[in-house]
Amino acid sequence: MKKNDLPKKIPVFPLSNFIIFPKTAVPLNIFEPRYIDMINDSMKSNKLIGMIQPKTTNNNNLNNDPQLHDIGCLGKITGFKESEDKRYLIELKGIIRFKIIKEIQSNKKYRECEINFDNFYEDLENKKEDIKFSDLELIFKDLKTLFKKRGFIINWKALEKQSLDETINALAMASPFTIEEKQVLLEAKSLNNRKNKISEILTTYSFDQYNNTTVQ
Repeated sequence: MKKNDLPKKIPVFPLSNFIIFPKTAVPLNIFEPRYIDMINDSMKSNKLIGMIQPKTTNNNNLNNDPQLHDIGCLGKITGFKESEDKRYLIELKGIIRFKIIKEIQSNKKYRECEINFDNFYEDLENKKEDIKFSDLELIFKDLKTLFKKRGFIINWKALEKQSLDETINALAMASPFTIEEKQVLLEAKSLNNRKNKISEILTTYSFDQYNNTTVQ
């Protein structure tokens, strides 16, 4: 997607405990009526929706809608299927992060926001970052340990064949970090910052605490 094609307002999907990063793709199961409406409207236009985290505080607005974080990620619907029970199964590709300027009042059931992309245009680029895979070996090693202890299965060989930004963003999104930690990673200005933040977060984890973890 080109800079000039970016929208000035978007429908936003405040989905708790879910963050999408640029250059990653995820499946979503849509069943709530207002978000069915959102997908219908999006499919008729530019196929773009904004994924963003609601804040966990109780300071909701008058409509009982949760307050939103300032930074989210614009996604494009790249796959669409309707199930027999009228749910939508979509694939969403992360394009570029955005910052909310203000929420727009409308008669639609879902929420819309005016947004800008001023600090995030590098998300659209495929430039070579000055980070070598050798720089990531320790992060990969520690992440592999953490994933293994938590019972997560990752195809590491497939990951390492991707571009560096795709790999780092995929690991950030799939990692068993808290949603607050993932929000910090999403807001990291550059890929290098994100790599460093992953490393910082990993140092706070004691891998021993996962030795006796039982999946509930």
